[in-house]
Amino acid sequence: MHLFDLHGKVAIVTGGNRGLGGAMAYGLAEAGADIAIVQRSAEETEVAARIRGLGRRCETFSYDLAQIESIPKLAADVKERFGRMDILVNNAGVQRRSPAADFSEEDWDFVMQVNAKSVFFLCQTIGREMLQQGRGKIINVASLLSFQGGYTVPAYAASKGAVAQFTKSLSNEWAGRGVNVNAVAPGYMATEMNTALLVDEVRNSQILQRIPAGRWGKPEDMAGAVIFLASEASNYVNGEIITIDGGWMGR
Repeated sequence: MHLFDLHGKVAIVTGGNRGLGGAMAYGLAEAGADIAIVQRSAEETEVAARIRGLGRRCETFSYDLAQIESIPKLAADVKERFGRMDILVNNAGVQRRSPAADFSEEDWDFVMQVNAKSVFFLCQTIGREMLQQGRGKIINVASLLSFQGGYTVPAYAASKGAVAQFTKSLSNEWAGRGVNVNAVAPGYMATEMNTALLVDEVRNSQILQRIPAGRWGKPEDMAGAVIFLASEASNYVNGEIITIDGGWMGR
């Protein structure tokens, strides 16, 4: 199991204070990593306390990732406090729902800024440090809508399509320099972002009928794939988008 051992590694998880991000951060800590959680709020979270309960170091960094200019300072802060950056999980994301005919420019720009632009520049900024180290693991969070168009979420679909594509682009440039860039694409997960679908009896039923596993995903379903991509077990895995969807894409 040494291939999956993350002791001595430092993982940055954006949006790691709850939901999918919290589950991924906790999973990485279980595998031995120390965790830097990036969140908008400065408040301490239950996730951080649970990680420390494992005997791992966990610190929170309060940054608004919609503000691209703050990314270099974030990277510098993490490096100063931890001394290194080995793993980056770009999980933070936002959603806006509206029929395409009515979708506002404001909502479009906000979703693209957080879900695509900030993710790329986090990859670039922290990737530079990893390239200097000659090693690193970047895991972007894509979506089923990296492959499909969705419904009333045109900006989200566009942003997640962008994440999948620049994951491959970065991998082409960095795979030979010791930095693995991959992505995970969660399916329908029972999280706050999907509340509108969960409470819609018709859409909920339609979604469940399409999932071979017969259930919505849970945040903890993300942990195994992320540990794999963060560990030495995936050293020859580059530019992949791994779906975690209960079989949805296989239908």
